[in-house]
Amino acid sequence: MRLSELPFRTAATVLAVDDAMPNDMIARRLRELGFVGGEAVEVVASGPVGAEPLLVQVGFTRFALRRREADRIRIRLPEEVSAGVRPAHEAEPEAVQA
Repeated sequence: MRLSELPFRTAATVLAVDDAMPNDMIARRLRELGFVGGEAVEVVASGPVGAEPLLVQVGFTRFALRRREADRIRIRLPEEVSAGVRPAHEAEPEAVQA
């Protein structure tokens, strides 16, 4: 899941920031700001026009990000972190009992 898709006030964990090209300065800057694997993140609010920018909290700091910047950040929801629970797209099909 991407940070740009995260519902407001939903806690998540950063997995990684994707580089759009080699030596991607925006991705590097996002990592410098604290968007690194394992950090807590949530979308706090969005702007009034086109829901942009997003007000995002990573750790104890808040940043305004464009949606295209937030789209570079891969996240994991808490239920995906729990032992034994897989994201829906990775779930095994249920066994059919006869």
